[in-house]
Amino acid sequence: MTSGLQVKPTTERCIDRPLSRIGSDSLDNAQVLQILTVTFPFFALVLCGYLAARRGMLPMLAIPGLNAFVLFFALPCMLYRFGAGTPIGQLLDPSVALTYALCALGMVGLVVAVTRHGRIGWNDAAFGALVGAFPNTGFMGVPLLVALLGPKAAGPAIVTILVDMVMTTSLCIAISRIGSHVPADATAGQAVKNALKAVAANPMPWSILLGALVSGLQWQLPQPLGQPIGLLADSASPVALFTIGAVLARSQMLAQAGQAHAVHWSEVLPVAAIKLVLHPGLVLLLGSAAIRLGVPLDRFALTVLVLLAALPSASNVSLLAERFGADNGRIARIILVSTAAAFFTFAAAVRWMV
Repeated sequence: MTSGLQVKPTTERCIDRPLSRIGSDSLDNAQVLQILTVTFPFFALVLCGYLAARRGMLPMLAIPGLNAFVLFFALPCMLYRFGAGTPIGQLLDPSVALTYALCALGMVGLVVAVTRHGRIGWNDAAFGALVGAFPNTGFMGVPLLVALLGPKAAGPAIVTILVDMVMTTSLCIAISRIGSHVPADATAGQAVKNALKAVAANPMPWSILLGALVSGLQWQLPQPLGQPIGLLADSASPVALFTIGAVLARSQMLAQAGQAHAVHWSEVLPVAAIKLVLHPGLVLLLGSAAIRLGVPLDRFALTVLVLLAALPSASNVSLLAERFGADNGRIARIILVSTAAAFFTFAAAVRWMV
């Protein structure tokens, strides 16, 4: 794990390096190379998982097992470790939570307004909004940004996970129930209740809260307990990234086999573009305005929020879409396109912000 790149205000985007004496072009090339050196292994693991599933080296029946290992074992241990090692003040930063939550609400409203037409009703528009507003923070964002910026990046990232899981997901599920055969009020209320039940059954928020408790009380686990947790935490990043690739390959294979609904690119590309371009742009604009208005939002935290927003869509949205009867083929393709394009767009965002 690297110690992290040096973060400067967006108006001072160059990283100081000895090569600066050679000229700005050489500096830019060196900086881009440094960024790609950090980000390439993460996207390479996604590609490995994709190729393993496409070529049959990884059976499709094994993919749910990998997903369960990451979701219920490895990722909670990683989030617990980051939470326990992060000062409690960073985990309870209301400025970070409010800034990110307002941007998430704006993204949900924008995607629903843009995409709800023709055959895309409330259900499909809602999960399109969720895939457009929910970055892959857990599986990709936390380890990637810690590698780029250092352990301090974990605090704001963990805050965004809680916002996305509790607020954004619940809101989109509630919107998805509009227009069903049940009265709207009852549908929305029941949907929120079901969404909160799903959040309660998800181990990731609980692992974050447990880590925050340990951080606040300054406890330290005994070594026989801490070592297994550390081993599982170390496995989270590579296995999660490999699993993302396998899940994306499975979705594509099902579509080619005629087991998924035919989806037009016009229903995919706009949402992917909104996710990768407008989402980080909105976070940057709102966060910068908040700082100018005197909101105690740290510039480093704003950099983390912008880079999180620049991540591809979260892969777990596909599971939720399938559960609630949305067009999962469309959702899976948005995730696939955003993940492939993010190799270039995320590097550009890092180049701009760091």
